[in-house]
Amino acid sequence: MRIAAFGEHGKLTIVDKFGVWLSHRRVRQFLPALQGLVVGDFGCGFHASLTRPLLADVAHAWLADVHVDSQLARHANVTVVEGLLPQSLLAIPDATLDAVFCVSVLEHLDAPAELLRQIHRVLKPGGTALLNVPSWRGKTFLEFSAFVLHTSPAVEMDDHKTYYDVKDLWPMLVAAGWRPSRIRCWPHKLGLNTFAVCRKDAP
Repeated sequence: MRIAAFGEHGKLTIVDKFGVWLSHRRVRQFLPALQGLVVGDFGCGFHASLTRPLLADVAHAWLADVHVDSQLARHANVTVVEGLLPQSLLAIPDATLDAVFCVSVLEHLDAPAELLRQIHRVLKPGGTALLNVPSWRGKTFLEFSAFVLHTSPAVEMDDHKTYYDVKDLWPMLVAAGWRPSRIRCWPHKLGLNTFAVCRKDAP
């Protein structure tokens, strides 16, 4: 059972910071206009490094992880949901969010399919989910970085349950409720990760 959020103990490594920067680029690519949006960052990490810089733009942010920096809860437009994923997401009402970010989270969960169902549930019709997971090719790089170079936290790699290529992630997205025509899923970061953009059907 996970007892600490990513980044809760110790600073982010240069590899981690580069990954956050790449994720920011993806968010801006697919959600260039964040003003007025209600977003969720599930498995946000202790510092919510992806969403924290976006708080000046979004209308509201729901941040979910085992533990989240208490300073974030002081923001007027932030709701923090602490607890284990995916069950803690039951605190979020149906059709609440315009967008959900879930970056490098599924590989840590015992019930990843349920997390995807919860993401689909809390999205508004027309809402967008942006998901990133490490691929099987990425497994080799991540473990080399963590266990040999020590440039990534070994505890995070030891917490991985599986890895996802497109053929692994795509059917899970369909099973969670997204129609195939509303899913884009492809390898990125030199094939070290798999990325998906899923849009919920509008009424």
